[in-house]
Amino acid sequence: MSIDTDNENKSAVLPVNFTGITGRGKTDVDVPAQIGPTSSLNEILIFARSKNASDVHIGALKPIILRQYSRLVTVTSEILTADHISHLIRAGIPKNVLDHFEKTGDAEYVHTINGYGRFRMAIMKERNGSDLTARVIPMEIPTFENSGMPASCAGLTKWSQGMVLITGPAGCGKTTSLAVLIEMINQARHEHILSIEEPIEIVFEPKQCQITQREINLHSLSQTKALRAALREDPDILVVSELRDLNTIQLAVTAAETGHLVFGTMNTVDAAQTVSRIIDSFPAEEQSIVRNMISESLRGVICQQLIPKKDGTGMIPAFEVMIVTPSVSNLIRTNKIPQINNAITTGKNIGMVLLDNSLETLANKGHIATAEACDRASNPANMLQSISHMTLPRVRFLETGSDNDKILKDLILFGILEEVSQTEVRIKPTAEYLNEDTVRKIARADFDKIWALLQQIA
Repeated sequence: MSIDTDNENKSAVLPVNFTGITGRGKTDVDVPAQIGPTSSLNEILIFARSKNASDVHIGALKPIILRQYSRLVTVTSEILTADHISHLIRAGIPKNVLDHFEKTGDAEYVHTINGYGRFRMAIMKERNGSDLTARVIPMEIPTFENSGMPASCAGLTKWSQGMVLITGPAGCGKTTSLAVLIEMINQARHEHILSIEEPIEIVFEPKQCQITQREINLHSLSQTKALRAALREDPDILVVSELRDLNTIQLAVTAAETGHLVFGTMNTVDAAQTVSRIIDSFPAEEQSIVRNMISESLRGVICQQLIPKKDGTGMIPAFEVMIVTPSVSNLIRTNKIPQINNAITTGKNIGMVLLDNSLETLANKGHIATAEACDRASNPANMLQSISHMTLPRVRFLETGSDNDKILKDLILFGILEEVSQTEVRIKPTAEYLNEDTVRKIARADFDKIWALLQQIA
């Protein structure tokens, strides 16, 4: 397999200053009580972290908007003008980034604030002026126990050679999950971890391991160059922030084949699609060879999604886990990728799980809404049938009759319904059946409508 590098960043030049800060430590800056058009970039970012936002959106002719628990929330009543944004950018970002932005119309970099961590910034020119989006990077790496990952994922850190992939849509927490696994290795093994990132988001502190973190366009001109060089830098574990093109995938697979443990991320939705994406990225005449290589080197795939909690207090992850057993390896080698889901289902006893099963569990435990589980399931109809004790929005119940607030309270009092959140109710799980006579006495004139509604969620 050849790697084409003829046109790779011929005119690119690395900056003279290539070191950075972690964003940790003490600070004398206070969290602002509120923000507005005259706020500095640092004030806006600090405010966003204090509100547990994942992203910040700042654009001309718009208010300042935060993404909290997957939803966009407007936090200023004032509209920012093009001049506001221009001043914010010029005063807040480094000169080398500003120069690149002025020349190209786009720029990405990591903004750091001592005591308040790191923020991944994307700046662009658009119709109304300039637009800035910031991703709030976690300041601390969660423990494995607090990450929500199934216990079987911990075993994927114990290999000495092979490839482990973490996948999912953008903004689903792949970087954090990857950091959790790498930190486990950092604390338990005595090896050299070398990461290639674009950009460096979470900064590791060496524990038992030696850690080398390299950022594309800051420490190396490209992923391909950095990966090729990494194979000569005595790494035991390679971390690639994203496998996005043929060159990167080729080198990652080669590294896994030649005795390294490779961790990487991809934007795929499930394990079967991940395997297909890797194989399909190669030319047709090479795919049979690649299937054999992947079947031998792939150790596992973790797919994830972040879902808003039903009570509105945060986000919770759902996972799909595929461990490459001999049977899964054979499916990959013989090009029977569509059968991988069946293998995951039968591998439940060793910690494998389908994403739909994870969604169903979260919905049945009341952590996420039924609608969220169905929207994200591969088969929404089956998901709806599988979720026990379906919930009902309180507002929908109150719309069915004239005095339904009292009726609802009485149904809860008599143990037929129970509240699962401030906005949803369900049939009480301990109720063996619906008592029609009791419901009729409570509902009276509205019995037919309410009985039909209860039957739908029973």
